Amino acid sequence: MANKIYDEKYPVSYPMHGAGGKTGDWRLLTPRIDREKCSKCMLCWVYCPDAVIDRETLEIDYEYCKGCGICARECPRKAIVMIREEE
Repeated sequence: MANKIYDEKYPVSYPMHGAGGKTGDWRLLTPRIDREKCSKCMLCWVYCPDAVIDRETLEIDYEYCKGCGICARECPRKAIVMIREEE
């Protein structure tokens, strides 16, 4: 028998408020999406461990993004690049 939770796709984690959630000023790299290259395949959204990419707009919530680069590595069109965080 299929379990409804496993039949639907949900991010494993969600952004948190408080010390465990916001990145503060320690992130070194920031992902940027090139909208012209993006095919909206949603792999960035699927693989983001912190669920900081909005499913509808593909906007990244930089208050919670850790800069891990998984979204950039998983993008088949290389539409996401990691740039150095400005000091």
